[in-house]
Amino acid sequence: MQKTDVIIIGAGHNGLVCAAYLARAGRRVLVLERRELVGGCAVTEEIWPGYHVSTASYLTSLLQERVIRDLELERFGYRVDAKDPAFFSAFPDGRYLFMWQDRDRTVQEIAKFSRHDAEVFPAYEDHLERLSQVVESLLLTTPPEFPPQGLGDFVDYLKLAAKMRGLSPKEIVGLVKIFTQSAVEFLDEWFESGEIKVTLATDAVIGANGGPRSAGTAYILLHHVMGSVAGHRGLWGFVRGGMGAVSNAIADSARSRGVEIRTNAGVEHIKIVNGRARGVVLGGEKDGGEEIEADLVVSNLTPQLTFLHLIESRDLPSDFLASIRKYRSEGTSCKINLALSGLPNFRALPGSEGPQHRATMHLCPSLEYIERAWDDAKYGHPSQSPLLELTVPTMYDPSLAPAGKHIMGIFIQYAPYTLSEGHWDELREPFAYRVFDIIEEYAPGFRDLIIEKQVLTPLDLERRFGLTGGNIFHGEMSLDQMFVMRPVAGSARYSTPIRGLYLCGSGTHPGGGVMGAPGYNAAHQILKD
Repeated sequence: MQKTDVIIIGAGHNGLVCAAYLARAGRRVLVLERRELVGGCAVTEEIWPGYHVSTASYLTSLLQERVIRDLELERFGYRVDAKDPAFFSAFPDGRYLFMWQDRDRTVQEIAKFSRHDAEVFPAYEDHLERLSQVVESLLLTTPPEFPPQGLGDFVDYLKLAAKMRGLSPKEIVGLVKIFTQSAVEFLDEWFESGEIKVTLATDAVIGANGGPRSAGTAYILLHHVMGSVAGHRGLWGFVRGGMGAVSNAIADSARSRGVEIRTNAGVEHIKIVNGRARGVVLGGEKDGGEEIEADLVVSNLTPQLTFLHLIESRDLPSDFLASIRKYRSEGTSCKINLALSGLPNFRALPGSEGPQHRATMHLCPSLEYIERAWDDAKYGHPSQSPLLELTVPTMYDPSLAPAGKHIMGIFIQYAPYTLSEGHWDELREPFAYRVFDIIEEYAPGFRDLIIEKQVLTPLDLERRFGLTGGNIFHGEMSLDQMFVMRPVAGSARYSTPIRGLYLCGSGTHPGGGVMGAPGYNAAHQILKD
């Protein structure tokens, strides 16, 4: 029987980050992954010959600079091209809006829609920057115990309060607002142009189980502007080689420190002996029944998969189990991957190749449009007119596709996991063609460009990537499921009610996105414990 110090279940990027840091500290670490490749949602797959597709996550920004530096990811092949322009929004009346890396160019674009908004935009960005600095200071931090149990816990809260000391009263108010307001409420305080507000509001609903008028979506907006690329804050970028290159770089860094990674090795259940995790038992035809012992077990899976599928209910406190069952984790996102023979030719900005194709292309003409799309989803219907976010990674890395061909990723809100009627296996194709019809309205001839397609509904995201409910963040990023409450109150410090069992995935603080922070924090808490 194999024996090791630490077993990590799931070779998603957070599991790999956790493994690398534990190995740096001298622990023997074994990572077990049920799929044939590492990366979880940050993968590159050749789903059609010659086309290397970032099947799930598709852009990077939130990956922590500390993790990149500590694990020497650039030495292991991590390269990012900063996206410029950042956004291209096409509107039905023929107007369009670019947002660039260069603020002055962006201000000039905004002035086409509103002189007032152009004047306040720099202050808006500076305000978000200041709030981001405060929130980012908490990303690589283990949340304090909640509710506090003793004097040491209160000291942790005092340390937390000290991080807020440099904020002005106006900034403290701003921080409270951005954690509690809807995106519309937040943006209405700054801007008058609907076109400016809808372009900015898209970041507030990506992956969210709510519309732009839903409370808490202002924080999702902040969450998406906190990152950086090559030291430039607020930028998102395309990874050379696709998102799998992120995971492969982390995996190679971990292996260089002695980590063993086994693929095609799904865990059937976690062994619990006298209230303590003692290893795992593998499933599957090849390894079914194989037992591996370990002093510690760390799960990178969703909280529900970990506690409701890998552990017997008798081994967990009933109140904890009840909280996990109530943890909200239904997704409303769909991803379509396409192989294209050319690039979309937009009515608003004609051309076979231009800066619009290097940007994230938004097709959502108004806040009301997004809210109506959410109205469909909250009653269990795929949106009749969904929000679409298009990206073409081959504009930055042509090697991802055959010469002259392109890859397009379409991220779609809203496609509810739970349907009021029908089944996603029946609705997948009609929904995809509805999406293509919408793009056709903005870029005639688009459907003729499609060579191949892959449609990943929330149900497919659950089946393929182990995302419970198809939620891309491993659980809703709402105020009552964040920080000291993630995944549940009393278990936000990566440890669990079972001794020797920890969590390191996006279902823990600070949540979803390819950032590596949960894996970093979990490793440091394990070493501290």
